[in-house]
Amino acid sequence: MTRRLAEVATYAGVSEATVSRVLNGKPGISEATRNAVLTALDVLGYERPSKLRGQRARLVGLVLPELQNPIFPAFAEVVAGALAKRGFTPVLCTRTADGVAEGDYVDMLLDQHVSGIIFSGGNYAQGAAEHGHYHQLRERGLPVVLVNAAVEDLGFARVCVDDGHAVDQAYQHLSSLGHVRIGLVLGPADHAPSNRKLAAFKEVSQQSGEDLVERGIFSMEGGRAAASRLLANGATGLICASDVLALGSIRAARRLGLAVPGDVSVVGFDDSPFMTCTDPPLTTVRQPIEAMGRAAVALLVSQIAGHEVPTDEMFFEPELVVRGSTGAVQADRAAQPVA
Repeated sequence: MTRRLAEVATYAGVSEATVSRVLNGKPGISEATRNAVLTALDVLGYERPSKLRGQRARLVGLVLPELQNPIFPAFAEVVAGALAKRGFTPVLCTRTADGVAEGDYVDMLLDQHVSGIIFSGGNYAQGAAEHGHYHQLRERGLPVVLVNAAVEDLGFARVCVDDGHAVDQAYQHLSSLGHVRIGLVLGPADHAPSNRKLAAFKEVSQQSGEDLVERGIFSMEGGRAAASRLLANGATGLICASDVLALGSIRAARRLGLAVPGDVSVVGFDDSPFMTCTDPPLTTVRQPIEAMGRAAVALLVSQIAGHEVPTDEMFFEPELVVRGSTGAVQADRAAQPVA
C-alpha cells in the first residue's frame, strides 16, 4: 500500500496524504487534484477503490508512428499541453519495431477506458496497412481525430495540412532561383500525403515538362537513395516530403561531390525542431503544428462532450521558410545530368 501511495503521489505531483484522502473519499480535495490522482491510478495500472470505479478516466490516447522524427515529439508537446488545460491526460503510444503495432495500442487504450484517441501519421495514411482497428473504433463510437491525409473516408474528424499548397510554394521558390530540373522525393507509393504532394507536383510542373519523382521510406537513408537517383538524372533542385528525407538528400549530394546550395538546392517539409542548426540550415515548408494540435484537441473534446463534429477535412495552410539550403542554379548545371 505504501509503495502504491508513493508511486501515485509522484506521478500526480501531490503528497501521499493527498492520495490517501482521494482514495478514501475525504472532503477538501479539488476536482483537478482528484482527477490527477485517479488518472495516475489508471496509468500505473492500479485498481480504483470500488466507490470510485464509476468515474470515467479522463485519459486520451495519442498514437504516433515514431519519436525519432522531431516533428512528432513537437506535435505531442502541443497536444499534451492543450489536453492538460482541458483536464485530460495524454497516454502516448508509439509504434515499435519489436511487435507493438498500432492495433495493439488501440486495444490497450480501450482497456484503459480512454475518452478518445488522436492519431498522427497512422496506418490510415497507408493504403496497404491494417485498418481494422479504425472500423472497431467507429463501431464503438469512440471520439477520434486523424491528423493529415487518410487513404479513405473513415468517418472521423480530420485535421490536415494543405500538401498541395506546400509543394506549390516549394516549386515556385526553386523556380524563382532559376531551377528547371526540379525533383520530388516522396514516401511509399501507398502513402496518402505523398500522393497529394505528387498530384500537386504534376500540376505545377506541367509547363516545364519535368517528371522527376523518386520514392523511399521515411528515413535519412531512404532520402539519400531517392535523391541519388534524381541527382544522377540531372535534378538541381529537390522538394522532399519530410525534413528527414531532405537531410538524407543533402547527404546524397555531398557523397556525389556536390555542394548545397552551390550545386543543388533542397527544400524539406515539416520545419522540425533544430532545422535551423543543420549544415546548411534547411529551407523547408512549415506545418502549423501548434494550430493543428489545438484544433485536433478541440475537435476531440467536443466529441467527448457529446457534440457532433464535421468529418470534412479541416485544412491548414503551410508556410515556406527560406534558409541556407536553397540558392540560385549554376548556369553549367541548369540542364546537365550528373555523370
